[in-house]
Amino acid sequence: MKTAVLGKYMPLNSPIHNLDPRAKIIAMFLLIVAVFVPQNYFVTLGLFAIILICVIISRIGFKYILQAFKPLIFMMFFLLVINILTVKNGTLLASIGPLSIYTGALSSTLAVVTRLVMMIMLTTLLTATTKPLDLTLGIEYILGPLKIVKFPVHEVAMMISIALRFIPTIIEETMRIMNSQKSRGVDFEEGKLKEKISAILSLIVPLFAAAFQRAYDLADAMEARGYVPGANRTKYRKLAYRFSDFVVIFFSIAILGLSIASRFVL
Repeated sequence: MKTAVLGKYMPLNSPIHNLDPRAKIIAMFLLIVAVFVPQNYFVTLGLFAIILICVIISRIGFKYILQAFKPLIFMMFFLLVINILTVKNGTLLASIGPLSIYTGALSSTLAVVTRLVMMIMLTTLLTATTKPLDLTLGIEYILGPLKIVKFPVHEVAMMISIALRFIPTIIEETMRIMNSQKSRGVDFEEGKLKEKISAILSLIVPLFAAAFQRAYDLADAMEARGYVPGANRTKYRKLAYRFSDFVVIFFSIAILGLSIASRFVL
């Protein structure tokens, strides 16, 4: 938990940091769709290489990105076990009693994990290179056409931005509560099932209480500053597309198009 990075902004000066937030959000969604389009390994490697180049350009460092993968370890193990138990196609690699391991189980697990890794890299890249306020403005502008059907665009954008902003804060609060409970003799790693459930409850209850208290404090602060949901608001900063933003969007559309075309050609 200490190394969780989603939602944290890194104030650096890079070409990706300087892009319009709308361009980054649109590019991220297009690339995520391209990642989850079924394709062969060569196209997947190409997409992975493009994402790595984006990480290099952003200057946030591979060490920062790798920190986001630690929560995936349990998920990867869980997917591997499920696939070994259910997928029975391909070549038989090993047989341990009633358990048989086929190449299809390993390849399907690798495909899912690779897509999840690329998706997390893209979302981490977005939050690390975009200020929370800019992210709110970008989401609001993109969802702007929904105002025609009375959709609360600004409120939804504000909630998404606040949720991303408070992810690191909640994680820090979790670590603080865990350390406090450990100092009182609570063991989160060992013990019987009943003891582990009791330990988790000793963590969840104060964590929810602290989260609700932060929500109340934030609501009071916003109200004290005159924030009224649904009111007509002016903006101090106006977003404006530049040539580099159009290049990024066009490049993302081209990648998505090539990814879809690869299904029928390769």
